[in-house]
Amino acid sequence: MPEPQTPKAAVAPTGSGGATDLAMSEAEALERGPGDGGAPGGPATGRPRSLWSDAWRELRRNPVFILSALLILFLVVISIWPQLIVSTNPLHCELARSQRGREPGHPFGFDTQGCDVYARTVYGARASVTVGICATLGVALLGSLVGGLAGFFGGWADALLSRGADIFFGIPVILGGLVFLSVVTSTTVWPVVGFIVLLGWPQIARIARGAVITAKENDYVQAARALGASNTRMLLRHVAPNAVAPVIVVATIALGTYIALEATLSFLGVGLRPPTVSWGIDVSNAASHIRNSPHMLLWPAGALSVTVLAFIMLGDAVRDALDPKLR
Repeated sequence: MPEPQTPKAAVAPTGSGGATDLAMSEAEALERGPGDGGAPGGPATGRPRSLWSDAWRELRRNPVFILSALLILFLVVISIWPQLIVSTNPLHCELARSQRGREPGHPFGFDTQGCDVYARTVYGARASVTVGICATLGVALLGSLVGGLAGFFGGWADALLSRGADIFFGIPVILGGLVFLSVVTSTTVWPVVGFIVLLGWPQIARIARGAVITAKENDYVQAARALGASNTRMLLRHVAPNAVAPVIVVATIALGTYIALEATLSFLGVGLRPPTVSWGIDVSNAASHIRNSPHMLLWPAGALSVTVLAFIMLGDAVRDALDPKLR
């Protein structure tokens, strides 16, 4: 009878350093972790990265995001504390200096009333940034609430809320501003903020509705429903966190648009009104003097353009980071 053969230990080929290469590859795999070796997962700790951690990682490497974020941070700081870079009162005017050019201590010159253009340009950031941020928060909250409920429950609720959004979509923004804001006598920013929220929420509502409809069809939501989870729990714990990314992207980009809309309404005389300091008001006052005193128009218009561009660039960077298909 043939004697039983004892199994021999497998020996790696030595022609190309097989054992050494195998050990090195295993060590590298352990060192890389599941997230770096092609398999889904996170860093060397083995924890999977979330959408938000991936987005933050991409944003930190994006020079457009860094540049726009620094510029927006500067605008927010001077909006809260304009005294850091200017000591002149923007409402202090001397008619003897009307339309003069730059002077020592007044680098941007003076407007038709003899007010310091530099001081008004710095203080004008407060109204524009306040309107943009407050309007964006209001639009995002109202639009997300209406669109989320319509997309989650569907049926008659979806039809009712969607048709209500269509009604507001049919109102032209500029024409609506001329009609609604012309009867307002307040000189604060809140009527303009309320008007933008009133006509701006349908866009966010449509985005939120589509995102919620997509998210609620996922398997984990169906599993939660099968386990007896309430509608409130499913909406807040499972659907909303996975549908909020598109809303953030659209709201971030729209923030710059709302700042431009405020300036447009102020230019037309129905937005912010004196004594409020606004770039739109200054551009409106300087429009008829652009040939003789172009500095009156250049600085507030330039500040407005840079601010709108910064927020649009920030929104584009956030969109690229939150949408893996664009990477």
